[in-house]
Order: sequence, then structure tokens, then C-alpha cells
Amino acid sequence: MANVAPVTDGIGIANLPNQRHKIVAKRGGHFTIMVVGESGLGKTTLINTLFSTELSASKNYAKRFHKQMDKLTEIEIIKAELEEKQFKVKLTVIDTPGFGDYVNNRDSWLPIVEFIDDQHEAYMRQEQQPQRSEKTDLRVHACLYFIRPTGHTLKPLDIEIMKRLGTRVNLIPVVAKADTLTQNDLFVFKQRVREVIAAQGIRIYTPPIEPDDENADHARVLIDAMPFSIIGSTEDVKTPDGRVVKGREYIWGVAEVENENHCDFKKLRSLLIRTHMLDLISTSEELHYENYRQQQMETRKFGEPKVKKLDNPKFKEEEEQLRKRFTEQVKAEEARFRQWEQHLIAERDRLNKDLELAHSAIKQLEAELDSLQVGYGRSTGRR
Repeated sequence: MANVAPVTDGIGIANLPNQRHKIVAKRGGHFTIMVVGESGLGKTTLINTLFSTELSASKNYAKRFHKQMDKLTEIEIIKAELEEKQFKVKLTVIDTPGFGDYVNNRDSWLPIVEFIDDQHEAYMRQEQQPQRSEKTDLRVHACLYFIRPTGHTLKPLDIEIMKRLGTRVNLIPVVAKADTLTQNDLFVFKQRVREVIAAQGIRIYTPPIEPDDENADHARVLIDAMPFSIIGSTEDVKTPDGRVVKGREYIWGVAEVENENHCDFKKLRSLLIRTHMLDLISTSEELHYENYRQQQMETRKFGEPKVKKLDNPKFKEEEEQLRKRFTEQVKAEEARFRQWEQHLIAERDRLNKDLELAHSAIKQLEAELDSLQVGYGRSTGRR
């Protein structure tokens, strides 16, 4: 009988992470990111810079005003497959063109919120089916909200949509085009934004800090940097010291994308990809999706479809326009009826007056006839 070698490294439980690594490496991963903000803040450029590839072509913002009559936020879905060191990730980018581009932005956030809820709903419905082998999952794992670098504070529209997004998705606020502010102005602006977020109770994604985690200090650095100041550029420029970097060239020098003294791009990329991508995915599944699922299961029966609210802002506006047009038409008809009524009353008064005149003429004629008859009787009596 062969002798069995003694086990000196335990029973093998510690090898489970390696097994998990093999499964994940074989299956690959999928990550869905949403970008929300006004046009012209560099959303497309930042996404292309983050993943070092042209996922979406730059838009011609000179033509964005041609669609202002629609006044509706759109949803655009871009899918790509990225590979690094033989590990593949299916990336989905959800853009929201049209948000905040109009004078009247009432309810412009509604299509965005409905899209997020609809993805939770679609996934929950798929889980209830007998066959669940092929599930389509577009649940948003991270939402980058682009703040215009005004140097003042958040606008009411920013506060409104950030409140609604923070309870549904991992919200990550970023200050777009940070190279348009000085370092001092940028520091003050970020501080004001943080104060408004705290005062308004807006929920944003916070990296978890574990006491025994080697990345705890890095997580604290990321938390302190929020909202991230961003410079996006896919162009190579040459610095005064001869280096070729991604950045923007100005008269005063070069604003480098990956220079932490210029912006927080590297911190944001680390949060999204290098250190906290799995936490963003698990938080979406275990917190935001479960909150939606629990809320729906408490108010609906199993298998019962979700009640759709007919409060699309475009339909609302059309309804208001139809109601206004109907009211104007009713008022016009009422004015016309009043004119007819006044005309009929005037005609009635005229006819009554003519009738009275005719009655007076008849009475006068009758009186004259009576006087003639009396005169005729007297003349015949004398004879």
C-alpha cells in the first residue's frame, strides 16, 4: 500500500479564492455605467479616456439646438467588449443626451429614473421565469453625474435629480472641465458642493473602509476627493519638459489628464475599475436592486405586472397644449354664442318695439274709426 504524503497546508479551503479567480477569468465580467449631465461637459470624452478607446464618437453640439422642440431626454446605449491580459469585460455605457439642455427642464430627469427602474423590473421579471439561463442585465452599476464648473454651487436641477438617483444607483458626482477653474476656485467649489450634498441628504457612493484592509487609506483618499475634478482628453500633447501625455494644451501650459496635481482622473479611474468595480457591482445587486425588489414585492402580487405611470413629460406637455387649445376654442365659441345672444336680444327688442308701435297705430285707427262712427250717427239722427 502506497504511503500518502502528509498534508501540511490544510484541507484546501484557502484555495477557494483561486478557484473563484479561475471561474471569473473564464466567464469574464460585465459592467454598466451611466453618464448624466448637460451637453458639452465632456461626458463622451471622459468615457473614451477612461477606457483608452473610442467607444463613442464626439457629438456635434452645434446641432443640438435643432431638436429643442422635442424637449425630451433621450437614452442611448453603447456596448463594447474590452480585453486586458486575456480578461474580457462586456462594457455598457448609457448616455442621456438632452438632459438639462432646455429653458424648461421640468421633469427632464424622469426618463433617466424610469430607465433605471425599468432595468430592475426587467431583471426581476426574468428571475421569476422557469428558464433563467440567459438573462439580460442592464442594471446600472455606477452613475457619473457631471456638474458644470460654475464656481458657485449646485443648481436646483442638479439637487433634484441627484436626490432621485442616489436612492436607485451608485451615484458618483464629478466636476467636469476642471481646467476651467483655478486650483483655489476648484477647492472652494468642491467644498460648496459637498456641503450642499450633506445638507440636502443626497446619497452618493462611498467606498467601504475595512479596518484590516490594505486599501483603507486609498479609500479615504477617494472619499476626500469627492466630487472628483475631471479633465478629459484623448489627444496626445507635448509638455514643456518633453513628455508626451494625454491632456489639453493652453497658452499657459498643459493640463495633464493623469497628473494628480491637475485633476482627480486617476482617482476616478481607480474607483471605477482598479479597486472598487466589484464593490460597485455587488452594491447594485445587494442594495439598490434588493431595495427595488422588496418594495415591489410588498405592493404587488407574484407575477403581477408593474403599473405603468402615464406621466411622460412629453405626453404631459402635449396634454397641456391640447387642454389649452380646447379651453381657447371653448372661450371663442362662448364669445360667439354671446354675440348671437346679444344679436337675438336686440332683434327681439326691435320686433317688440315694432309690435308696440303697430298696436299703438291700430288703437289710434280704432279710435279714429269710433269717432267717425259717432259723427256719422249724429248726422243721420238730425235728418
